[in-house]
Amino acid sequence: MANLLITGGAGFIGANFVRHWRASRPDDGVVVLDALTYAGNRPSLDGVEDIVFVEGDIRDEALVNRLMADHAIDRIVHFAAESHVDRSLSGPAAFVDTNVRGTLVLLEAARAAWLDKGSGTPHRFHHISTDEVFGTLGPQDPPFRETTAYAPNSPYSASKAASDHLVRAYHHSFGLDVVTTNCSNNYGPYQFPEKLIPLFILNALSGRNLPIYGDGMQVRDWLYVGDHVRGIELALERGRAGETYCIGGGQELANLQVIDTLCAAVDAAFAADPDLARRFPDAPPAKDRPTATLKTHVTDRPGHDRRYAIDEGKARRELGYAAAHGFAEHFQATLQWYLANEGWWRAIQGRAARVRD
Repeated sequence: MANLLITGGAGFIGANFVRHWRASRPDDGVVVLDALTYAGNRPSLDGVEDIVFVEGDIRDEALVNRLMADHAIDRIVHFAAESHVDRSLSGPAAFVDTNVRGTLVLLEAARAAWLDKGSGTPHRFHHISTDEVFGTLGPQDPPFRETTAYAPNSPYSASKAASDHLVRAYHHSFGLDVVTTNCSNNYGPYQFPEKLIPLFILNALSGRNLPIYGDGMQVRDWLYVGDHVRGIELALERGRAGETYCIGGGQELANLQVIDTLCAAVDAAFAADPDLARRFPDAPPAKDRPTATLKTHVTDRPGHDRRYAIDEGKARRELGYAAAHGFAEHFQATLQWYLANEGWWRAIQGRAARVRD
């Protein structure tokens, strides 16, 4: 039995991980620490039983130390981060403060609880990072892997790169048992509607434009969140101390391909369910128009990385990881989740800026 502190557990990936862990390991202790900023949403954990939820900030040293002691925490799974690139361009300081200083506070608390007292308690600090720390790829470049040099191109990715380096340093300097995973673009249930897929689904249902940066040919490796949380679980359980593992979906798609898939899927959903036209009268298919008429090209954002791709070979060899979900199948499941959970996204839609991945 383990006692986990899951930071950012009310966010998109964090909430999916909490749900997965609680379902598969019901005897473990789970403490969720989340500041419930704009992207944290307590209802994302509705129905999950036997967790301790604490609204608080990872930068609060006294709180983190108290949680470590009171709940005998022996594993930290660190999701909490500012993560929206467009927000980092307009306000970089918040990203450095949360992503770098917040990670430092957690590492210091882990070191104090697990190492300084000399208890020798088995422990693990699992740090969730991003493929954006590696920068951008050309069309013919090989995918990112664990040995790819860091070259972050936005304040967000620079802050995540800094936190990755801190985690590595605490392993090599102090002997802290750490593992880092770098993931590609996630999609699935409970994703805050600033990212491309949920934003465009909700825009389509409301008849708002689908703003496409530049030519729309930026390529991303799309990873279903269910696959990602399984990869995190495997790294947490099987990963070698001090190692990093790249977790990808094996689905390289240009943004335009994703958007065209989305438009076609929305049209098909309206054709299959006439009640959707009543629920969403402003959607183009409710007016006998294709959703694709909402596509609008806008000026590209500064420093927009052209291509990300992940080589998950190390995770496959050492952890037994493999993505089980293809994009076409699980995009459909994602769309159906948003159609079926209107109350969830209506409640938070006003918090989302009109930005995207």
